[in-house]
Amino acid sequence: MRVFVTGATGWIGSHTVDELLSAGHEVTGLARSDAGENSLRAKGARSLRGDLDDLDALRRGTEDADAVVHLANKHDWANPAESNRAERAAVETLAEALTGSDRPFVFASGLASLALGRPATESDPSPFSGPDTPRGGAENLALEYADRGVRAVAARFSPTVHGTGDHGFIALLVAAARRTGVSGYVGDGTSAWSAVHVHDAARLVRLGLERAPAGTRLHVVAEEAVTARDIAEAIGRHLDLPVKPVAPEDAVGHFGFIGRFFALDMSASSAATRAAFGWEPTGPTLAEDLAAGAYAHA
Repeated sequence: MRVFVTGATGWIGSHTVDELLSAGHEVTGLARSDAGENSLRAKGARSLRGDLDDLDALRRGTEDADAVVHLANKHDWANPAESNRAERAAVETLAEALTGSDRPFVFASGLASLALGRPATESDPSPFSGPDTPRGGAENLALEYADRGVRAVAARFSPTVHGTGDHGFIALLVAAARRTGVSGYVGDGTSAWSAVHVHDAARLVRLGLERAPAGTRLHVVAEEAVTARDIAEAIGRHLDLPVKPVAPEDAVGHFGFIGRFFALDMSASSAATRAAFGWEPTGPTLAEDLAAGAYAHA
């Protein structure tokens, strides 16, 4: 298939491009810079110059493709309303361009606030609808297009998609530990995140693109629940630092903005995803990645 990928030079996107190319697909990646274009071409992919706000570029990329993978996001933590607006506009643009074609549309989503007191499952609907909700309510918006001739598939990524070179949430927690001299966790440390290695995540995106029916929710989850205390202890071992609790009211001051998320429970099961698509994660666990020095750069 000819696949158009947004976020093609980002953390998950760059690995997804590699996975798609290795499986024999042709890839065109959205690129914001000369460096991004050069990186894609060096891999054997094509590039389309543009960004998330360039809706004309999104339409052009979709029109020339057999399938779309949408992984870009502004992730502007200082202005979440802008991130939400841009995400909704991009998803609507891509889905409208695919309407009536039965082409696959795999798009990134998240696992926050799907369930209370238990790991979220693929059958849990997103509680977010409308432009003023997280991610602009894009998951529910996109899945509405499953009834309009779009093979819409939500890829719900674990809050940590880890590996060497990751600059996401775990890298921020490692940086906070270096800065403060303490590897901290919030409260009693029992809140938990799901986790997945980036290579396993990219493989599941490809499987979803190739095989998932319209309306599918994929849970990109290898480890169902890694507690905040376990994460802090793994970071402490990696950096040889003491591990201590941080009061909830001090979390943002200690960790930075990531403190708002570290106390959230974002655990999830991927049992239905594994059963449906034969996906079995093979990459290292989060603790193994930390022990191996995957976050030495943080």
